[in-house]
Amino acid sequence: MALGQRLEKTVKGTDLALAGEALSLDRTGALWLPEHRTLVVSDLHLEKGSSFAARSGQFLPPYDTRETLACLHEVVQRLDPACVVALGDSFHDARGPERMEPGDRAMIAALQEGRDWVWIAGNHDAAVSEGVGGRYCETVSVGGLTLRHEPLAGAEAGEIAGHLHPCGKVSMRGRSVRRRCFVSDGHRLVMPAFGAYTGGLNVRDAAFEPLFPKGFTAYLLGDGRVFAIGRTMLGRD
Repeated sequence: MALGQRLEKTVKGTDLALAGEALSLDRTGALWLPEHRTLVVSDLHLEKGSSFAARSGQFLPPYDTRETLACLHEVVQRLDPACVVALGDSFHDARGPERMEPGDRAMIAALQEGRDWVWIAGNHDAAVSEGVGGRYCETVSVGGLTLRHEPLAGAEAGEIAGHLHPCGKVSMRGRSVRRRCFVSDGHRLVMPAFGAYTGGLNVRDAAFEPLFPKGFTAYLLGDGRVFAIGRTMLGRD
C-alpha cells in the first residue's frame, strides 16, 4: 500500500473550528474563512531569489515570485475571496517590491482588484508600506480570530500566525515524507509557509513547545488533500 494511502486512514478532515470560527485548511497551504469570505496565506517570501543574488551573489533561479503568485492565483480564482490577508514576510526583504518584474507586479494588482487586500507586517518586510497596493497593518481581527505574523506564547484563543514555517515528518516501513503543515491545538493555529522558496522547521522542534504545551495535531499538505497527524506519529529530522 502506498504511503499516501496509508496516511489517508488518519485523516480527520480539513475543516476546523477555532474560537467559534469555521476554518478550512486548503491543500495549497492557504486558509479559508468561509463565513467571512477571507483567504489567509503566510510567508510568501516574494523575491527571495533576487534577494540572495543582490546580497551575497548566490544565484537562485529567479522564478520563485512567479511560481508563488501562480499558486495564489489558483486559490483566489477557486474561492473568490472578498478579502485576502497575507500574514507577514510576504516579501523576503523591504526592497523586494523594487526588484519585482513588471509582469509579477501586474499579477499582484490583478489579484487585488475588487477585493480588500491586507499585508501584515513581518520580520522580513516590516518596512514595506507602499507601492504594492493593499494596506499594511500589524494585526487583523476577523470575527473571534486574531491574525498576526509571529505567534505569541500565552496569546488569547483564536490566534492565527505564521513565521515558523512548520513541517511534519512521517515514516512508515522505512519510507519517510516531509511536508509543510498547519499545526493547531484547538486554541491557536500556526500556518505553513506559502512561498515557493521557503524552507521549514520540524514541528517537533523546541520552538513549538511553548506554543503547544499540551500537544497538537499537524495537518500535512499532501497530494491533493490535507492529512491530520497526531504529534506522537511525527518524527524528528
